[in-house]
Amino acid sequence: MAFDGSAIKALLDGAVSKGVAHGFAAVVVDRGGPLFHHAAGEANDRTLFRNASMTKAVATTAALQLVEQKRLNPDATVESILPEFGRLPVLDGFDGDKPRLRPPRSQATVRQLMNHTAGCGYFFLSEKLLRYHELTGEPTPLSGLKRSLSVPLVNDPGTAWEYGVNTDWLGLVVEKVAGQRLGSYLREHVWGPLGMNDSTFEPSAEQRARLLRVMQRRPDGTLAPSPHDLPATSEWDAAGHGSYGTVQDYGRFVQAWLKDGAGVLQPATVQMAMQDHLGAIKLPELMKATMPELSNDVPALPFPQGWGLGFHLTLVDLPGLRSRGTGDWAGVFNSYYWIDRTKGVGAVLMTQLLPFFDMRVIETLMGFEAAVYQQVGSVLPPA
Repeated sequence: MAFDGSAIKALLDGAVSKGVAHGFAAVVVDRGGPLFHHAAGEANDRTLFRNASMTKAVATTAALQLVEQKRLNPDATVESILPEFGRLPVLDGFDGDKPRLRPPRSQATVRQLMNHTAGCGYFFLSEKLLRYHELTGEPTPLSGLKRSLSVPLVNDPGTAWEYGVNTDWLGLVVEKVAGQRLGSYLREHVWGPLGMNDSTFEPSAEQRARLLRVMQRRPDGTLAPSPHDLPATSEWDAAGHGSYGTVQDYGRFVQAWLKDGAGVLQPATVQMAMQDHLGAIKLPELMKATMPELSNDVPALPFPQGWGLGFHLTLVDLPGLRSRGTGDWAGVFNSYYWIDRTKGVGAVLMTQLLPFFDMRVIETLMGFEAAVYQQVGSVLPPA
């Protein structure tokens, strides 16, 4: 029985016509390849997207390849590979307008970079880090300046889950170990083998012409062109946010993870990365945004969840939806994906809209996921 995507097509076309977003592209894949693809509104089959934080899982895949090859130990300290990381202090607070800094009480490991417990933060999700930037004038990662990564830690490594520039540092680890720029490494070892031919950190003029523009949700709910974008040039290949590509490209990446890493990783590595690596550390009840123009507050989901190496994890079966062990994440421009290895299906839904976690896009995403599983239940044989 073929995958009937008519309900998804109607959902996305309807969402554009109702002003949810100016353009959407979606792909659904199983282990064999794409089951469904649709582009709506300003998006078409060749549209390029800013992957933003969807870059993180791809860069983590590169690091996991080096782990497989015994060239990188996940429990090595970051400092042993990148001495400059060991010089980062912890930002404890402020004495008046003076940042209060101290040495970290523990050393971060490569594994902690992969699961966001290395102590790094993001200025748009950490009040003290935002204040540090405002007081010192230090650039943020959105400046494209590499020194933006050398701001203080917000926690001692290994004590808390904090979303931040952990994966950017992981990308620098990959570069040091592999001896090449992250983009060229990915072309050889991830993008190339998977046929992700439009994926890049440096879009050509032709690719930039295919980029979906970024829109901003205004307080009255309407859309306007956004003043916020990724930097036109960057001093480093930003493993945390800097790649571009098509929805089909990302679908090929999702498919590889569904297929036990086929083309890029060994099955045992995939299984290991999709386990919860947080231990006693809990995910926060709320990711509170400090810059409402970039992100809304993101509440914790109302079921057990964890974090693997590169992915957020759902730790229970959701009836009629994703299975226990499903990996997922998102990008700040309201793009989302999930990888359900139990049911053998994954999907990507992309737009280019700020702020992140737009409730109307989230409602569309929920409808998309429900429609995918309604179809998959009638198409795929039981696992």
